[in-house]
Formats: sequence, structure tokens, C-alpha cells
Amino acid sequence: MAPGAVFALTVLFAINLMNFFDRQIIGGVAEGIRREWALSDTALGLLGTVFTLLYAVVGLPLGRLSDRRERRMILAAGVFLWSLLTAMSGIARSFSQLIVARLGVGVGEATCSPASTSLLGDFFPAAQRARAIAIWMLGLPLGLGLANGAGGWILQNWGWRNAFYIAAVPGLLCAAAALMMREPQRGTVEAHAVGDRRRAGNPYLLVLSIPTMLWLIVSGALHNFNMYALGAFVAPFLVRFHHMTFRDAGWVAAGVYGFSGVIGLTGGGALADYLYRRRVDGRLIVGTAAIVITAPLMFLGLMRQPGDVVGFALLMGTGSGVMFAYYSTVYSTIHDVVEPSLRGTAMALYFFAMYVLGASFGPVFTGLASDYFTFQAASAAGAVAPLPFGDLMLAEFRSLIGESKGFDLRALEPFRAQGLHTALYIVPILATILAVVLLAASRTVKKDVDTLQAWMKGQGAPTV
Repeated sequence: MAPGAVFALTVLFAINLMNFFDRQIIGGVAEGIRREWALSDTALGLLGTVFTLLYAVVGLPLGRLSDRRERRMILAAGVFLWSLLTAMSGIARSFSQLIVARLGVGVGEATCSPASTSLLGDFFPAAQRARAIAIWMLGLPLGLGLANGAGGWILQNWGWRNAFYIAAVPGLLCAAAALMMREPQRGTVEAHAVGDRRRAGNPYLLVLSIPTMLWLIVSGALHNFNMYALGAFVAPFLVRFHHMTFRDAGWVAAGVYGFSGVIGLTGGGALADYLYRRRVDGRLIVGTAAIVITAPLMFLGLMRQPGDVVGFALLMGTGSGVMFAYYSTVYSTIHDVVEPSLRGTAMALYFFAMYVLGASFGPVFTGLASDYFTFQAASAAGAVAPLPFGDLMLAEFRSLIGESKGFDLRALEPFRAQGLHTALYIVPILATILAVVLLAASRTVKKDVDTLQAWMKGQGAPTV
């Protein structure tokens, strides 16, 4: 462990917590925004999609920057920017203004993961890395949980705009704390101290030439589709299908989709390090097993009848909590197969695919599916005339730009619970596919780790 590691881990944890709090606060207050502006579920999903697309694209150059420049400075600037834009989200007076503000938040947050994971890789040696990353990633479930719970409470008592103002304040303090961290020298805690040296070739092609990285990139897209679909719609689902108030739905969503992840992250990280000391594929075996457990529990949770909040919370919460083991197992595996001077680049490539191919589709595709099933239910009940789905999407677009002519979306309100309920079954289906992909990654990781270690042994002196 490098000097200053504990303080740095504390600061990085706080930054990551605010990263996900500010990201998820939109989901915590989503139903209030939708009702105020008469939006569809597709529009709600679009708020998440525009954020993640820009987040992923900007993340690539920021990942390379993290391999070349002082990472604590990159983090400080990013946290300050996204906190400022979070506050500006509350000022928005139209859907388009809110989208612009969320785009700015995405630019700032794109600094967090590449710089943070690169720092953790240089503060903690391989045998302690999964646990360190698990502690850092505790910011994910805690940030998501607090955003859902506090967001629902603020929405019901003070209105959704105030949630954004309150969310901005802790982030500004985190920006100042980032400047107080020390910048560790790269590569000094590896078994062989290679410093900032790397294998020859284009950095992006080098990362993509590692078979395990390709499997992990696919897994990231599947996993983030599910995470962002749930993040956008768990609280609205509880309000519509289980007839809960904004406040109560927020706190149940906090437990189901937030706080439950603490067990998966910490338990998964500790178990991953334990198995890694005995077999190189140990981390990914833990990750695969976690997703195998997750899929049926989520399916059973969605099958609960309206009003059975306890059954839904126990099943979905357990499934979601176990699923969080994915992060501590996969993130640490990326460090196992990529040298220190390329880890920022590797994480940026991973996140690019994770967000462009996964997170950007999760909210909007689930929203589209929800609107489709909603309209089908309304049409079957005779509440609306049959209408081609393309015409329905055109009517939704017109409503977003303030054109009131055409199809009245409010006629669909009584059927939105049924539509969203059906759409959410996408999540356990994709989780099943994810388990197969992680199993495939576990079959290639030993060879990739051996290749990297052989190169590092020839480049650096053993670490004392």
C-alpha cells in the first residue's frame, strides 16, 4: 500500500458517492418532472440517454489524459463542473433546458472513473485491489440509495427543483478535498515496478487486443443497460404499480436499488480477493455466480402482485444487492490484465462501450417498451383508438416541443403501470445473457494475466 492510500480512498469514495448521487437524483424526482410537463416514459429515458452518450464520448480523451497528467487535478476540476451544472438543472424551465444542463453534468462526471480507478491501482497492490475498489464503489449503492430516498422526500415536500440545488453543495466540498490528495507514482505497487512503461503499439488497439477486455466490454454494456433502466424506472414503478407516495417509493427504491448493493460490493470484493490468491480466474467466478443468482430473483420480484411491496422489495432488493458484486470483480480484473500506464485508457474504453452501448439504451429503450405496452393495453381496453407505434412516437415528440395538436398522451395514464411493469422484464432476461458473457471472460483471463506478468517481469525490478 502506497503512502496516503487511506486518505485518498476516503476522498475518492466521497467523490464517487456524489458522482452517483448527482446522476441518480433525476430518477428520484422523475415522476414529478413527468407529471409537471406531461412527459412520456420515452422522454424520461431520454434524460438518461443524452447524459450517458456525452459521458462516454468525453470519457475517452479524459481517460488518456488520466494516463498522462496529474489525476487529482483532473478530478477536482470535474467534480466542480458537474456540481455547478447539477444546481443549474433546478433552474430549467423546459424539457430542452433540463437536457442541456444534464449534458454538462455528463462532461464533468466523465472525469471520475478513469482518474479514480487509475489512482487506486497505484495506491493498492493487486492482492488488496478488489477490496479497495469495492470500498470506492460503495459510493454507487449509497449514492443511488440516498438520491432515491432524499429525492422522493424532497419531491413530495419541497418540489423537484430543490433536489438539484441541495445535491450540488457536497460536490463542491469534494472538489476541494481532491486537491489535498497526493499523486502516487505509477506502477510502484506492482509485483514488478514497471513505472510508466507500457507495451509497444497504439494504446487503444493494445487494450482491445486483450481477449478478456473484449468480454468485459460486452458485459459492461449488458450490465449498464440494466442498471440505468432500473435507475430510471424503479421509483416510478413503485408509484404506479404498487400505489406508493413519492416519499415512500423513494425510500423503498433506495433500499432495493441502492443500499442493498453494500453487501454485494463488500462481500463480492472480499471473496474475489480470497479466490484470486488461489486461482487467477477467481474474481470472475465470483462475478458470474452473482449474476446467476440475480436473474431469477429479479424475475420473481417483478411477478409480485400490486400492493405486495414487501415481497417485491425482498426479492428485487436481494437480486440487485448481489448484482453489485459485478463492480468489485470486473473492475479489479481490468487492472489484472492491463499495465498501470494504460489503465486510464482501458477504463475509458470500457466505459465508452458500457455507456454508449448499455446505459444510453437502458432508459430510453425501456421507456419506449413501456410506452408501447401502455398503448397496447389502452387500445385493448378501448380507451384509445388503434394507432401505429410510429404515429404514437411522433405525437410524443410533438408534446416535447410544445405542440399540443395530435394524440392526447394523458389518455394513456391509467395504463402506464401495466406498460412499465411488462417492460421491466427486459432486465432479468439481459442478466441471464450477462452471466454467460462473464463465464466466457473467466476462460480467457488466466492467459491474459500470465502474458502481462511475463512482460512486467522483463521490464521492472521486483517490488520490495
